[in-house]
Amino acid sequence: MDNEKIEKFFYGEDEDAQIVKEVIADFEQRREERRHFDLLWELNMNFVLGNQYTAILPNGEISETEKIYNWECREVYNHIAPIIETRLAKLKRVRPTVNVRPTSSEESDVYCSKLCKAIIEYQKRKLNLSKLVSEASVWSEVCGTAFYKVVWDSNAGKVIACDDKTGKKFYSGDVNISVCSPFEIFPDSNSVSDVDECSSIIHARIMPTSEAKMLFDVDVKGGDRYAYTFDGNTFLSGISGRSNVSKVTKDVRHNHCLVIEKYVKPNAEYPDGRLIIVCENKLVYDGQLPFVFGESQERGFPFVKQIAIKDVGSFWGGSVVERCIPIQRAYNAVKNRKHEYLARLTGGILAVEDGSVDMDNLEDEGLAPGKILVYRQGSSLPRYMDHGEVPYDFNREEDRLLNEFITVSGVSELMRDSSVPSSVTSGRAISLLIEQDESRLSATGEYIRESVLQICDYILKLYKQFASTERLCEITDENGDIEVYYFNGAQITNYDVVLDSVNELTESPAQRRNTILELFRLGLFHDENGKLSDRTRYKLLDSLGFGLWDYAQDERSLQVKNAIEENLNMNEDVRPSDIDDHKIHIEEHRKFMLSNEAKKRGKEYVELLHKHLVAHKNMLIPAQITGENFNYRG
Repeated sequence: MDNEKIEKFFYGEDEDAQIVKEVIADFEQRREERRHFDLLWELNMNFVLGNQYTAILPNGEISETEKIYNWECREVYNHIAPIIETRLAKLKRVRPTVNVRPTSSEESDVYCSKLCKAIIEYQKRKLNLSKLVSEASVWSEVCGTAFYKVVWDSNAGKVIACDDKTGKKFYSGDVNISVCSPFEIFPDSNSVSDVDECSSIIHARIMPTSEAKMLFDVDVKGGDRYAYTFDGNTFLSGISGRSNVSKVTKDVRHNHCLVIEKYVKPNAEYPDGRLIIVCENKLVYDGQLPFVFGESQERGFPFVKQIAIKDVGSFWGGSVVERCIPIQRAYNAVKNRKHEYLARLTGGILAVEDGSVDMDNLEDEGLAPGKILVYRQGSSLPRYMDHGEVPYDFNREEDRLLNEFITVSGVSELMRDSSVPSSVTSGRAISLLIEQDESRLSATGEYIRESVLQICDYILKLYKQFASTERLCEITDENGDIEVYYFNGAQITNYDVVLDSVNELTESPAQRRNTILELFRLGLFHDENGKLSDRTRYKLLDSLGFGLWDYAQDERSLQVKNAIEENLNMNEDVRPSDIDDHKIHIEEHRKFMLSNEAKKRGKEYVELLHKHLVAHKNMLIPAQITGENFNYRG
């Protein structure tokens, strides 16, 4: 063996091949360990779609059960789908408002909190976070778990440079959020409670070979990969290894390749963590975790988990569908047996003595009205067997199962049908029923709020890490005005991301408006003189849904904003203006001069600010009226 082959054997291609082999072997092991959950998720999806005569066989496959008799009635009376649709409609209202609190009262921290809030609002609108939450909620409601992948996309943002020779464009980069189905995520243990407790996570997905070439600059041979399509989303059948479920659409993806991303948490061997990306059988990346998400600036996983129901001792969440499947099977059986009984009553079963009639004619035509029945002389007359009436137990069991749907799913008639039970006539009682109905979804809504909070925190941390160039962020402020922020990652320093305390499920928009009007009637929005300020009036109009009726600006807030900007950017060229409200400016400058931040900026900065404050006083109080003359201090 020559030196080149020896070098490749020890350091080159064979080392990469060994890493690829280990990653694929780890992936196969995790797939087998998670096989039980895959079967449950596929069964849930089949029941939601109406394929309700499927079951998990002992050999670990999902297959359709056969009829016992060919006349057996096998209709589906799907109550699971409307339950999921109702829950999704209610959960669509859970779109929490994220606020950013400053960690101190210093002007720089206050400005940082406003900047962070603007970045979050801008990204929520740009990435259409509400649509992503709706997409993830479908997965979490049906399968119990969904994931958001929050990463920094270096191929997004604005073009900042272009190579004249190759024509390659370089972008400023931006945040990218995608929804991952539970079929794509493989933790190292199925018994940990959260993503951060995992030692490693594998994200496996399929993509076109052309996309793999663009992302990883690697040529791989693609093939036919199966993917199930559900409500516009896809998950890997090539990974799960099964494609025999009839009602879940089998979508064949041609010329696709398998990409495995293995994320390893920072440890003694890899202090910055490790990310390995394998495309088919080629190693395309092996390095440290790229994203800093930890509170102590440690690197972490870019995944945020959202669940529907918490299952104790399991990484995966539970689903209402799992609870409803036994009830749905029993309900289908009762309804079908009931209809078979009715068919016997209406069609009848004819008892005929052997050889007394023409059997072929009787089987083909039956006993039609006006039919002339010829039977053998001396034999018994054909007659219908008496089956009695439909047993009352059928109706009683059907009603009991319908009530079980309500008990198990938490979706009552009031929520599902938007109709009040006939026995309830009191308005107070109806209000209590509505409140109790919404409270059944409060836990699921809380999981969505926690996910959105973590996503917003990840967005800020990604900008802090990667936004090295100046960026533009535009939002609409509380006055309807467009605020423009120029910033970079260095300006994102101290902040605290929190949620508003409003529960969107327990308080409808109509209830919120009525509460605001009641507080207004009590005079709680008026000042000590019993007057309503313009600022309060604009906020009330906006809260009632009429914010666009009045474009007038709140002058005080604009004056305060202008004074704060002067505090942070004071120099010799900053001079008071005739349009300034000098009282407001003097108040804001005094507050800043007494803060620790002003002292940190140094004596010269405080002197400049003091000169500016004195100039405001000279313009506010003329010397001929007060008898005092405020001059610049030299």
